[in-house]
Amino acid sequence: MKVLHVITDLDVGGAEQQLRLLLRRLPVPCEVLTLTSPGPVAEGIQADGTPVTHLGMTGNRDLTALPRLTRLIRDGGYDLVHTHLYRACVYGRVAARLAGVRAVVATEHSLGDAVIEGRRLTRGVRTLYRATERLGTATVAVSDTVAARLRRWGVPEQRIHVVPNGIEAHRFGFDPAARALVRTRLGLPLDAFVVGGAGRLVPGKRFDVLVRAVTQLPGVHLLLAGAGPERDMLRRMAEQFGSGDRIHLLGERDGAVDGAAADGPGGFGPDIPGLLSAIDVFVSPSPDEAFGLAVLEALASGLHVLYGSCPAVDELPADQAPGARHFGLNVHELATALRELRRQGPGRLPVPPVVRRYDITRSAEALLSVYEQALADTPARRGSPTAVPPRQGRAAALPPATVSLPDPARSPDPSPISNR
Repeated sequence: MKVLHVITDLDVGGAEQQLRLLLRRLPVPCEVLTLTSPGPVAEGIQADGTPVTHLGMTGNRDLTALPRLTRLIRDGGYDLVHTHLYRACVYGRVAARLAGVRAVVATEHSLGDAVIEGRRLTRGVRTLYRATERLGTATVAVSDTVAARLRRWGVPEQRIHVVPNGIEAHRFGFDPAARALVRTRLGLPLDAFVVGGAGRLVPGKRFDVLVRAVTQLPGVHLLLAGAGPERDMLRRMAEQFGSGDRIHLLGERDGAVDGAAADGPGGFGPDIPGLLSAIDVFVSPSPDEAFGLAVLEALASGLHVLYGSCPAVDELPADQAPGARHFGLNVHELATALRELRRQGPGRLPVPPVVRRYDITRSAEALLSVYEQALADTPARRGSPTAVPPRQGRAAALPPATVSLPDPARSPDPSPISNR
């Protein structure tokens, strides 16, 4: 079985890091093709020994990318194509079918109720997604919550497979030496109460709520890792409330290798494990998540966590993550919760059972089973030495390779999509 992973980009992000972790554990030959931005994660994947190709796509409507992608897939002789993120799923499914690859798996990493990958869901986005989804063999949801959203979109139940995200829990374990080092290099008092957050600085993540809450807590510091269009706005907000010296915007951080220079003294910036060791409480204010990787990593570090949305936790009994607590999207509620945790002196918690449940090795094993079923449920490609005979039961009814896709730009309704 030879697999090609097609992903929209390989900048620092949850889906990109998840792909790198899976590639280390999948026991089949894999290659990666990124449509755009072969960033730090691409370098890490190549360092791990997996080839990465950059397609050089210039934008969402760069239709010249489709024949190039089709040719690369055909020439590669792949048995299965696995797509990740919206643009790669749309173009990758079409190209794989045109190239004659019958087994096409897609992972839906970032589908929320009203947004997908931080962007508003429109009628055109959903129409295009559903049209191309039918060209695939299987769609992987990273949580039961995402699976339910896919069903509401009309994706047939038999095509949906839940394969949760996973982490390498040992990498995020609390390190007292890293805590002292990070605080010293960032100029933070060793006894300060420090709140942390991480993610893309985009409106949907609602980091403005976190910044405003911390400005209401004298003496409390915030370490916020991430890059995005809201960075300057968050900085101005902190300065407006007289808290510019306590709100530390660290820039893009990488959970696998240290990222670019941050705002600290001497340009120092911690990686995510170092950040988690340095803080006392982790906050994820996003109200609409597909899984909640950042929350899981914080729990692996023994932190108390306040979150707006985290299917990885909410889908399990409360005793699986006793240190995690939901809060509403309200500055006063968040500030009150942080004030109470500061008064209690939270300390470190034992690593909760939820962390062991989401081990990346288990995720890779489950994904391999999806690959095997996808190959079994599709006709063998002529001359393929790895073809698997169809299984009893479900038989895939695949549409013809020639397709006509709707243009989302012509959608009559640009408003957010209702999932009912």
